[in-house]
Amino acid sequence: MRVGLGYDSHSFTEERPLVLGGVVIPGVQGLVGYSDGDALSHAITDALLGAAGQGDIGQHFPSTEPSLKDVDSTVLLKKVVTMISELNLRIENVDSTIVCEHPRISPYREEIVENLSKVIGIDSDRVSVKSKTNDKMGWIGSELGVAAYAVALLEIKR
Repeated sequence: MRVGLGYDSHSFTEERPLVLGGVVIPGVQGLVGYSDGDALSHAITDALLGAAGQGDIGQHFPSTEPSLKDVDSTVLLKKVVTMISELNLRIENVDSTIVCEHPRISPYREEIVENLSKVIGIDSDRVSVKSKTNDKMGWIGSELGVAAYAVALLEIKR
């Protein structure tokens, strides 16, 4: 078994919609980023790469690559899922937490879980998405952006 931890954060921008786990959250400012700014997908991607011993998202998908400008982050996540399979590893589960004061994530949680389970290729009961606030503390508490944490468990295929 191999475990990886991922983290990402982005500040809000009015220039794009909010995307978390590949799901558009309507009526809310999006996140600044070279890609679509999907902090949750980025954290999960980093957790998977870490568990596989393959570095981080920036090594594989640098912000200097023009073809990655505004890319759907689940496309990058799918590429990492393929890479993991080619390394003879199987994704057992992914656990994640979104930290933000707004929007409320609970109305979108199931849709995010279902979308991520399809992207990652595992049953939805092996994908967890939780949400927390920062109790008005720090830059997240001041409603300046969103952070996400993720843990991934991989098993060597036999």
